[in-house]
Amino acid sequence: VQLQASGGGLVQTGDSLRLSCAASVRTFSWYGMGWFRQVPGKEREFVAGISRTGSSLVYGDSVKGRVTISRDNAKNTLYLQMNSLKPEDTAVYYCAVSKGRFAATMMEDFSSWGRGTQVTVSS
Repeated sequence: VQLQASGGGLVQTGDSLRLSCAASVRTFSWYGMGWFRQVPGKEREFVAGISRTGSSLVYGDSVKGRVTISRDNAKNTLYLQMNSLKPEDTAVYYCAVSKGRFAATMMEDFSSWGRGTQVTVSS
């Protein structure tokens, strides 16, 4: 499985970004997906998770209400819409494939990871 995250960049406080994650796997629709983020020197943090059908969504407390995770199984693509961005959202964002069909939240529940895309929010 190859995952390629994109859409990151340098934005200002209050701006929006939409991240995308293209998956090169025929069984994309079989598995839940998720987004994590990581700042150098800190543990990877859960951002959002989605079940294989998109019917179940879960969010990390630090982003709840500001981000929306979605997926297009026909395009093998996962998305993360981020609004009202804050400097503390600055991180490398990673997409990941869950080991099962549900919306997972723990790193150990994910089996494959993309390379990540940098998001920098200036104050």
